[in-house]
Amino acid sequence: MAFPAFLAIVLLQETVFQNEWPTDLAADDAVAITAGADGSMLLFPTIEPNFAANNGVDDSVNNLLSHVGEAPCEAGDLVQFAGAVALSNCPGAPQLEFMAGRPNKTIPAIEGLIPEPSDNVTAILERFADAGNFSPFEVVSLLASHSVARADKVDETIDAAPFDSTPFTFDTQIFLEVLLKGTGFPGTGNNSGEVMSPLPLSSGNDTGEMRLQSDFELARDPRTACFWQGFVNQQELMALSFKVAMAKLAILGHSRADLIDCSDVVPATVRTPVKPASFPATKSARDLELTSGAKETLIPHCTNGGQDCPAVQFDGPA
Repeated sequence: MAFPAFLAIVLLQETVFQNEWPTDLAADDAVAITAGADGSMLLFPTIEPNFAANNGVDDSVNNLLSHVGEAPCEAGDLVQFAGAVALSNCPGAPQLEFMAGRPNKTIPAIEGLIPEPSDNVTAILERFADAGNFSPFEVVSLLASHSVARADKVDETIDAAPFDSTPFTFDTQIFLEVLLKGTGFPGTGNNSGEVMSPLPLSSGNDTGEMRLQSDFELARDPRTACFWQGFVNQQELMALSFKVAMAKLAILGHSRADLIDCSDVVPATVRTPVKPASFPATKSARDLELTSGAKETLIPHCTNGGQDCPAVQFDGPA
């Protein structure tokens, strides 16, 4: 590892992440695609962090801004490199690819390009398809990031509300718990983009689980439900699918041929065993809300699958 890359990792780990989990900054910077993953979040810190869909990323932007110029890369590379380094702190996470060479953006992205938790499934899928031809499976794969995510701004009365009961581990628990029936809210109700959670209990600084409306709907929509359910207790599949989808997201707006593969400088992820997804205390299979995009099998009448079978009939005594 070259010394500049090592220095950048030390700066990020000790002063930004404090050896903890990542934010959605890398994804937001990429999907706000007027030119793609270009660092515009850092280059226009008084504009893009104020967009409604970016509510809550201001602290990440401020933390990284102090390292623009110190780290040996442009702003767009710094955002993606920071995301890859941050994720390495999460047990169960894949080691992400890091491609370098993104030029700095000269104008900010326009507002309205990043999907919000209050958006319906059609709007979310259409936005990702438009941004980078992402399939419904790839969209669900990217949402594995919610296994190590927390929210500050959906309900501003509570701080760092997790999306599952294992918010420090990159695991499939999120894909199980979003399928459970909701019973209440960790803070106040009727917040835009939030629906009832199965684990709303809060005590002091321990905040109950928050459920995003978008996660709830994606887990139950016929176009995505099977993919969502299919990740439960499929740790390797989930991690690999996220890595592949994130590699695609991270270079939106750029040609891979114009970038340099610097993945070797990304730290190996924490090697802590990841437990299988399991029902939280007081929950069981009776609390599951399962849907599927599959339809009941219709047995064809004819060998060609049609209703009218071609036949040859001869006259005879029978």
